[in-house]
Amino acid sequence: MMKANSPWVFLPLAGFVLLALVLGSGLGRDPQELPSALVGKPVPAFTLPSLLTEENFTEQSMTGRWQLLNVWATWCPTCHVEHPYLLTLAAQGVPITGINYKDELPAAREYLANMGNPFTHVIVDEDGQLGLDLGVYGAPETFLISPKGEIVLRHAGELNERVWREKFLPLLPSRTSDVGKEDGA
Repeated sequence: MMKANSPWVFLPLAGFVLLALVLGSGLGRDPQELPSALVGKPVPAFTLPSLLTEENFTEQSMTGRWQLLNVWATWCPTCHVEHPYLLTLAAQGVPITGINYKDELPAAREYLANMGNPFTHVIVDEDGQLGLDLGVYGAPETFLISPKGEIVLRHAGELNERVWREKFLPLLPSRTSDVGKEDGA
C-alpha cells in the first residue's frame, strides 16, 4: 500500500492534467486549417485530360504565373456555394485551374454550362489520384500556386471574400492585377 506522502500518489492527477492540456490545445484550432506537407513543394507530377477540350495537362501547365488550383465536383454542396465567388475572381483576372474531382463528366460539363465557367482549364481527376497526391480530404479545396509551380498555400473549404482577403492576398504580389502574370512581369 502507498503511503499518503508518497510522490506516486500524485501520478493519476499529473496524468489527468497532461491529458487535459493535450486535448485542450486542439479546441481552439480551425478544423479547416489542415496542414499540408506539400507547401513549398512543386505540384505533383500528373498527366490528365481536359473536361472541355481534347487537351491533356501536366504539372507544367501549373507554371509561369500565379494561379489558383481549385478542387471541385458537382456532388459537393459547398462547391455550389463557392462557385459565384470563383466567377468573381475570374472576372478580376485571377487564373483558376479547376480539378474536377471524382465526378460524372456529363454532369460536370452541364454544371459549368449552367453556372458559368470560372476556370482557365478544367482537369479531369476521375479516379482521384491527383487529389490523393495533393493530400485532398474532400472538395472544395484551393491551392495557391507560384509561377515556379510550387504550392504556396492550401485552403480546405469554401473560398470566399473573407478567406481571399485574409489568407490569399497577403501571399500574392502587391497588386491584385499582377495575379496571373508571369513571374517578374
